[in-house]
Amino acid sequence: MKRYPKWVTLDRQAHLVNLFLNSKGFCVFAHKPCPIPDHHYELFIEHLIRDWVTDDRAQRQAEWQAERLILHSLGERREPLRGRFSNIAQDIFYSEQPQFYLLGLGVSGLTFKPFAKVRLASSFLHLFVDLGDTLKAVSKNQRRKALRYGKVTDEVNSKIREAVKHYLEH
Repeated sequence: MKRYPKWVTLDRQAHLVNLFLNSKGFCVFAHKPCPIPDHHYELFIEHLIRDWVTDDRAQRQAEWQAERLILHSLGERREPLRGRFSNIAQDIFYSEQPQFYLLGLGVSGLTFKPFAKVRLASSFLHLFVDLGDTLKAVSKNQRRKALRYGKVTDEVNSKIREAVKHYLEH
């Protein structure tokens, strides 16, 4: 039994025979004295066969991907990661969201007083909240930890909440 290359099909063989008969083994585009070497039958069919091989490879790859997807799917219906909220779910989600995110604490270089950098929720807006003397009653070590790690006391948290509320109302 004779084995043929994978690109050989009946349609492609018929196409090559038609090309040869029409060109008589010379220029595929029927130029009488053909100055372009790529138009000659031998070179032309080499490029054509290379294109067929590339197409076949892409087809096999697509079939393999589809088969792999079928084999590894669990048959479960996937819910989209992002979608529309129902009205109730939307209300619950937004009620649980914080009004602000604490980005950091620092000391002002002008006033030498502590301040907090805060980003408003669902916004790109940043607020710089002056904390005043809220860290005075706390020990020096606690102040440093608050500045370094962002661990704030309830007093600082309430001060930031007041500033955010004041900004949102006005």
